This record gives sequence, structure tokens and C-alpha cells, in this order.
Amino acid sequence: MVLTVVVFIVVLSVLIFVHELGHFITAKRAGMRVEEFGFGFPPRIWGTKKGGTDYSINWIPFGGFVKILGEDGEKRNDSRSFSSKSAWKRVIVLAAGVVMNIILAFILLVFVNAVGLRVGFSDNDMPNNAKNIMVQIVEVVDGSPAQKAGLNVLDQIKGITVNGTETAITQVGQVQSIVSSNEGKNIVVDIQRGNQQVAVQITPRENPPAGQGAIGISLAMTGVIKYPWYRAIYQGGSDTWEIFNETAIGYATIIKNVFTTGRPGVQLSGPVGIAVITGQAERLGFAYLLQFMALISINLAVLNFIPFPALDGGRVLFIIIEKLKGSPIPKRIEMTVNTFGFALLILLMIYVTTKDILRFF
Repeated sequence: MVLTVVVFIVVLSVLIFVHELGHFITAKRAGMRVEEFGFGFPPRIWGTKKGGTDYSINWIPFGGFVKILGEDGEKRNDSRSFSSKSAWKRVIVLAAGVVMNIILAFILLVFVNAVGLRVGFSDNDMPNNAKNIMVQIVEVVDGSPAQKAGLNVLDQIKGITVNGTETAITQVGQVQSIVSSNEGKNIVVDIQRGNQQVAVQITPRENPPAGQGAIGISLAMTGVIKYPWYRAIYQGGSDTWEIFNETAIGYATIIKNVFTTGRPGVQLSGPVGIAVITGQAERLGFAYLLQFMALISINLAVLNFIPFPALDGGRVLFIIIEKLKGSPIPKRIEMTVNTFGFALLILLMIYVTTKDILRFF
């Protein structure tokens, strides 16, 4: 549990820090005065001033922050303030955090593809470069014979014994055939779980609930896919685009569902849920943790650029409105809208965190 918390803090800190680093670099290059660039959140542990910027390390280790002069619409007459710069420069600074998160995800996915990662595929669609191929459990249904017998997600099924005769398992179809032929009878499933070998006795159900199967598991053929460095770059880019595209569509679907049905239509996860999944990814191996980190980085990028008050996308929307109307939006109105949006985000975070706690604990 302690290791899970530590890994979660490190992962989240890196993702947010990289996001804020994007704002910092582009603000400096745009000639804006960055008043403070902090790692973590106050209270402060240590700080130093260089080039007009306070650099600080703070006690609350969740990412970082950048404080830019005039970012709240003040000091428009100061040539080094955020609000005095052109709309294009302000948009670049606001979008830089999103871009940095996508770049980080790309780098992580290139590395993952270079070192190798276990992926799933069908019996008839096995990549030529797949190594260490096995049949693994990818889902265990609550209340099913598999769950009651102690089967876990990512257990490898090595063999099934029926009436003293063992069959070595090399394809998903073998498991399905044996199970369907022995409904109501005891079978022994030989499991490889890490370095541990386990023999589990299960009785497949004769009339299982729809969509659950006789023992209540979903299976997949998996193998380790590894690419040479030049192919890993291409594959990392392809994976980044695919995840970005699916994430954007996912958020668009959630927003549509909220407006049409009043419900998101999917299971949302907050910090607690992400921490739990981070721990699971860490236990699977370093490559899985990096892949999950890339996924969260892209999610953070897409989420931040949604045109909602208090998010980077919302602030970009204000700049677009400013250009269309030919004058800045009154500071009081912008601050009120952003405060309202921030309050809604906090309420959503509290709601999702409560659901996570009830779900996982």
C-alpha cells in the first residue's frame, strides 16, 4: 500500500510538473515575467531567485505550478505581463502544457515499444514478432465460479485436467471447448501466477447468466511485442495518436451523455481510482507502469484543453471571444466564471473520489 502511494505521487507529480514546465518555457520565450516556478505546492521547503523568477520546492508533492505576471488580467500596461501580450502568444503559453503532456506520452510509448510489452491478440491474428505467448485471464466476473475459486486477472492458464487427463493450453479456443464440454463437472485448471503455480478446481455452470460464460472469465492470447528503435519511434507515434483520438472521443461522448441523459454513461475515476490502478500497473512491471503513465498524460492533456472555465481550454476560449469582440472580457466577469468553473470541478472531484472509495474499499 505504501509503495502504491509513493508510485502514485511520483507519477502524478511528473505529469503535472511536465505540464507546468511547458507553460514556464513558453512564457519565458514570449518575454513574460514568470514570478514563481514551483515543484509541489506550498508551504515552501526551499527556494531561490534567479533571473527575476523564484524557484521553489514545496511540501505538498503533487506536481507544480507557474505564476506569471498578469495572468489574471492585471497589469495590461506592463510589457512583461501575460495580459499585455498578443492573443497568439497567450494561446501558445496556455496550450504548451497540453503539448508537453503529449510529447511525454510519445517518449514513454517509444521506450515501451523498444523494451517490449505484453499485448493481447486473437488466436488467428498472432503477430510474427510476438514472444513468450500464453493464454491469460483478462476479466473475472464478480460472483462467478472463477472468482470463488480464486482466479485472478492476468493469471496464465497452462493446462486443464479432466478425469486425470491434462491438456496443455496454447489457444483460447481450447479452454472454451473443454469448459463447454464439462458443464456441471469438476475440472482442474493449472495456473501460472508470477513465479507461483496453482491448481484450481472449478465446476463450470450449466446455465450461466447471459454473457458470463460457464466459469465467468474472459481470455486473451498475449505475447511480448518488441520493436527495433527505429520502428519503436513510429509505433510510439501511432500509439500516441490512437490513444489521443480515443480519449478525445471518450470525453466528447461523456459530455454528450451528460447533456442528453444527465449521466456520463461510463465509470469515472478520480485520484483514488487512479492510485489503485497505478499500483496494479506497477505490480505488473515497469513497462506497464510507463504505458499507464502515458495514458494518464494524454488524458490530462485532453481534459485540460476542454473549453471549460478554469481549465487551459477555457482560458483559450476567453481569448478567442476577446478577439471576436475586439476588446478584453471584463476582469470581474472572467474571474467569476473561472471561480464558478473551479468550484464545479472541485465538487466533481469530491463526488468521483467518494465513488472510488466506495468502489475500491
